[in-house]
Amino acid sequence: MWLENKKIVIIGGTTGMGLSAARAFVREGAQVVVVGRNPDSCAVAEKQLDGNGLAMSGDASDPQTASKAITLCQEIFGDFNGLYHVAGGSGRRFGDGPLHEITLDGWHYTVNLNLTSLMLSNQAAVRAFRAQASGGVILNMGSVLGSRPSPAYFATHAYAAMKSAVIGFTKSVAAYYANDNIRVNALAPALVETPMAKRATTDETIMAFTRSKQPLDGGRIGHPNDLDGAAVYFMSDQSLFTTGQVLTIDGGWSVSEGQL
Repeated sequence: MWLENKKIVIIGGTTGMGLSAARAFVREGAQVVVVGRNPDSCAVAEKQLDGNGLAMSGDASDPQTASKAITLCQEIFGDFNGLYHVAGGSGRRFGDGPLHEITLDGWHYTVNLNLTSLMLSNQAAVRAFRAQASGGVILNMGSVLGSRPSPAYFATHAYAAMKSAVIGFTKSVAAYYANDNIRVNALAPALVETPMAKRATTDETIMAFTRSKQPLDGGRIGHPNDLDGAAVYFMSDQSLFTTGQVLTIDGGWSVSEGQL
């Protein structure tokens, strides 16, 4: 198994892509601590982890949340080997959108949700790895919108800026901590069927566009488990010589025009 004896914390691991990854990690031999904001989702998620996972309720933008999850992982499972940061989301209903419409509240909300939370979890992981003198791996969640915009239906410019920043942050941190044997990489998915994607998935015009923008496998929206294989690879020893990389998993989004 690819993740045998690995102890992993997933921030944003109780729904969507994070929960799908947690189940995949457990199947590959890992023990996991998953963190989510909703206590009910935490309870449901923990039941799906076959006794090899714990769920913790917490806000990813709280400076204490990731540290508490890592400590829990160390205390219950005896070690801490990897962090997967999935938490984030749209700030559209808080004021994100095209630049001329963005509100300051919308900007700050989107920064906090998508970038500050990620910085805090990465910081906690790096501090733990250095204290253990063990090395370790961090995997961050970006988005294809950080490098491949789509103006007709996905014009949230604060969100795009934050996901672009995830790439720069990931590469910079990877470079600095390579001598500590800490690997830092990122995934950049396109539209995936998660709670965040509800606006798109309930709009047939957007879905028709998506089917042409993501033409692989018959043209479809992504599924959370489409990212699982890549996440397992990056969290495993198979990626021991890989850092500072961004893997785009987008069904062809970045190489397709999309038909309006």
